[in-house]
Amino acid sequence: MPVCPAPVTVTRRAVGPGGLCKAGDPAGRRVWGGGGNSVGPVASDCLFCRIIAGEEPSHQVMSDDCAVAVLDVRPLFPGHVLVLPRRHCETLADLPADQVGPLFARVRLMSRAVADGMGAEGTFVAMNNRVSQSVPHLHVHVVPRRRKDGLRGFFWPRTGYDGDEHASTVARTLRGAYQRAASAEEPA
Repeated sequence: MPVCPAPVTVTRRAVGPGGLCKAGDPAGRRVWGGGGNSVGPVASDCLFCRIIAGEEPSHQVMSDDCAVAVLDVRPLFPGHVLVLPRRHCETLADLPADQVGPLFARVRLMSRAVADGMGAEGTFVAMNNRVSQSVPHLHVHVVPRRRKDGLRGFFWPRTGYDGDEHASTVARTLRGAYQRAASAEEPA
């Protein structure tokens, strides 16, 4: 898999079982960000930069030197994931060209993981650039889809999870599916 360039020293928090990055939560109810931004500038006023830095809670699905993936807090369906580049940039056009391929390699694997992990027939992968972008930090939506799931056009009511435990279970399922997809990509 392509690797994101890392011109800045990586600072990591200890990561425990299930991707937990915050001590004192053995039940795995809340996952805090991946710890540190390894490939470029962050914006302290950016919610997603704070999630990536571990300063805001999230249900993390994957984290590496290139990207962090978390469950959307207002999902179209359970399993709706946001893939966030560690480098703060507002739009795809702002992402350095040498980081586009590595980011989308993660998006591709997450698409497979979401479909497999959620038992979906496919996925919807989308990105807003400024218009309809609720957080001004580039992010890619990966949404599980099923025939006749009710999504029509671009007007989609948001749903939620049946509590923190449900979100934790979905995140754990997707972490496993992502790890299986990534393992299948590694050369033998």
